[in-house]
Amino acid sequence: MKDARALTGASLLEWRRQQLLRGGRAVDFDWLLDLSGGISWSSLQRLRIDPGRTVHPNCSLGVLEDQWNQHIEKTIPLQHIVGLCPWRDVELEVSPAALIPRQETELLLDLAVERMERTPVKRWADLGTGSGALAVVLSREWSEAEGHAVDSSSAALSLAGRNLKRCVPLHHCRLHRGSWWEPLRAWWGQFDLVLSNPPYIPSGQIAGLHPVVRDHEPHLALAGGEDGLDAIRRVLADAASALSPGGQLLLEHHHDQSAAVLELMEKAGLVQREAVPDLQGVLRFAIGCRPGVESA
Repeated sequence: MKDARALTGASLLEWRRQQLLRGGRAVDFDWLLDLSGGISWSSLQRLRIDPGRTVHPNCSLGVLEDQWNQHIEKTIPLQHIVGLCPWRDVELEVSPAALIPRQETELLLDLAVERMERTPVKRWADLGTGSGALAVVLSREWSEAEGHAVDSSSAALSLAGRNLKRCVPLHHCRLHRGSWWEPLRAWWGQFDLVLSNPPYIPSGQIAGLHPVVRDHEPHLALAGGEDGLDAIRRVLADAASALSPGGQLLLEHHHDQSAAVLELMEKAGLVQREAVPDLQGVLRFAIGCRPGVESA
């Protein structure tokens, strides 16, 4: 039976050109073409060289066009339209229940791996897990350790649970609904590694965010209070009690909060404090640890 979706590369490239004339970025359209249509960027390059080649999209051009319309006309994130987000080396389910995982947050995991290279991790936590992106990779990296993922949103926890089952079927991560450290009191003093990407955008800046973010991502996971530091203060308030001796805490924060976060870490009694830049050279991460037994 003839494949009704089969078309030549020339036809696809011309259709792509017409779609981009209506608005949007080529990089975003090609992402949609890959994730929803099954035509990768490298395949597009081959079609430019050999436009007579036949291609077989996973869905009709009509479906792809409708998805693109939703993005450019209603500013709906493409990840929400497709329901997936490639992140690090996994594909995560995404929804309006939690923030779409960002590329810069991958660096938080790289820092954790680097910091804990020679230190055993028996118990870790992901505070404000959202989609479960960090928890998924932590479960894969430290497969024998006991993990704990916390979020105040039941919808986000459900999403995180599905992603853990999808990406790490044999994970050892418990899900807890609640505020930051509070659901983990039974294990305070035992966390060797804790990561958190909390809400950190000052409330007054929310209205100025790009509509894709402002109108479609949960404000609970964005707004960090008047100065953006409310959630970070709450995480740091109990950090020295919840971490194990020598336990490491790694935080992501706003682009202009580095000095303030390091000061809060110092007041919280954390040592070996360090500010770390993102891929653009902006100080985006803060690391601190509870003093070890020998330095307590």
